[in-house]
Amino acid sequence: MTELTVLETGPLATVQDRGRVGQAALGVPRSGACDQRSYELANRLVGNASGAAAIEVTFGGLVLRAEADVVVAVTGAPCSGVPLNAPSTVRAGGVLRLGPPRSGLRTYVAVRGGFAVPPVLGSRSTDLLSGLGPAPLKADDVLPVGCEHGPMPGVDLAPVADPAAGEVVVRVTPGPRQDWFPGGALLGQTYTVSSNSNRIGVRLEGAPLQRLREGELPSEGMALGALQIPPSGLPVLFLTDHPVTGGYPVIAYVTAADLPLCAQLRPGQTLRFAN
Repeated sequence: MTELTVLETGPLATVQDRGRVGQAALGVPRSGACDQRSYELANRLVGNASGAAAIEVTFGGLVLRAEADVVVAVTGAPCSGVPLNAPSTVRAGGVLRLGPPRSGLRTYVAVRGGFAVPPVLGSRSTDLLSGLGPAPLKADDVLPVGCEHGPMPGVDLAPVADPAAGEVVVRVTPGPRQDWFPGGALLGQTYTVSSNSNRIGVRLEGAPLQRLREGELPSEGMALGALQIPPSGLPVLFLTDHPVTGGYPVIAYVTAADLPLCAQLRPGQTLRFAN
């Protein structure tokens, strides 16, 4: 079997696919790739079926050695040292080294055939909150490569824009507890992405939102893209490893089309919400 050996991981590298879809009622989070758009593109560029496992790399630093010839594609946050948004071949004994990205946060590495790590509850995704799936990658891990793939797409380069380096504006729809806050309060300010953010959620810094009513809620179901307001008044934007329930009010949801933008936010970047 073809294999890739992990030499270095950078800050965080995990195996991800589309996640554990449809099991939230059983208490099983979805997880999966944060930036589904970039993840799916990487698989398409190497002829994989949708849902094949790839590697999600946070802020570069991943180094892989190919133990046999492999075809790979790198998408998402543009890391130095590797071809981006294009299929390329790494020869046996060759090394794929991802430098720090010039914009964005998360980069995806797909290999033709997909990474064939053992699935857990129907998915190969690493879930940092629940602990399901394979552990985050570490040096000397050996990743087997599968053999299920289709024809190559015949694309030399996918014309995809880099993630934004400046302020990002994302669209939201009303949440079930929007009436707990003044009308338009969320839309009227600029937030800064906190360094205390991860795959569970993006924590935002700015002027705290003031509640119109006191008291707490019983736990409610949580969804990807929910903007939850804890007692601090500072929003938390839930990403793919979010809990399945929560007891703080949800003021809004980020639209599905703009979730990939949120997955690429890096600490210190500014964010605004719009209708």
